[in-house]
Amino acid sequence: MGWFEERSGLDEAVAVITGGAGGLGEAIVLDLAANGVRPAVVDIDAEAVEVLRQTLSERGPDAIVHHGDARDPDVLEALFTAADERWGRLDILVNIVGGTFRSDFVDTTPKGWDALLRINFNHVLQACSLAIPRMRAGNRGGSIINITTIEAHRAAPGFAVYSAAKAAVEQFSRTLAVEVAPDGIRINNVAPDFVPTPNLTRFGAGQTPAMATPSGARIAIPMGRVGKVSDVSNAVVFLASGLSTYITGTTVHPDGGTLASSGWFNWPDHGWANYAPNSVLTHLDSQQNDRSSVQAAVNPDER
Repeated sequence: MGWFEERSGLDEAVAVITGGAGGLGEAIVLDLAANGVRPAVVDIDAEAVEVLRQTLSERGPDAIVHHGDARDPDVLEALFTAADERWGRLDILVNIVGGTFRSDFVDTTPKGWDALLRINFNHVLQACSLAIPRMRAGNRGGSIINITTIEAHRAAPGFAVYSAAKAAVEQFSRTLAVEVAPDGIRINNVAPDFVPTPNLTRFGAGQTPAMATPSGARIAIPMGRVGKVSDVSNAVVFLASGLSTYITGTTVHPDGGTLASSGWFNWPDHGWANYAPNSVLTHLDSQQNDRSSVQAAVNPDER
């Protein structure tokens, strides 16, 4: 047994994971399972669920994989009950489920607000309400990890309700961490920035975001590259493990430094600045003048 295995305490631990199939969720499930964790997973994507079920079966870990909507309290109850019946314990909860759409706030409706709160916040409350009594009953403590986003920590135009919902998760986690600390239960957040996943590809209609291009990453991300799912799953494994037994009520930011640099960009041939350099502004002005000239030629002023 190596140093990490000896200290992690993850072997034969039981984890409930919401949104654990495909992309980021799959990476978290597989990395936990690789360290001896027995996962109970629910996800709404039937195809991704089947792929995860097959992968776990081939790799050998004891696992439960359900197809269902984590926003439904009955679906969550069924998953926790299945873990009770199979293993009789709960050590880890990871809440990954989330989603959004882009729109100015004034163009959204109460129906949209409710949908964003249900997928990003309400299910976290429900899952924690099911996990904590079980962790207390086990008298072994536990670790709850909520996946949030950098947008919970900075303005996000076009995503006002989404960022507010994720900020609510952050504050809920901090407050609940204090309440359950005497029970040895730890609650922390993981707030990544841009990490390419299948969901983000669908969200962007298949187009590569500027931030994901080599030049875009060098300008916007201090570490010069976009995140990988393993950057996030590594943080989750750490917070789930015994290496973080004195860490609670806080947030880990696997973001390549973008929260620290918010508003500052590493412009080519200019370096770090919180404004666009003259070369960029001149280029933008030139493009604007070209567009204005074309528009004037197409629609000349009537005299």
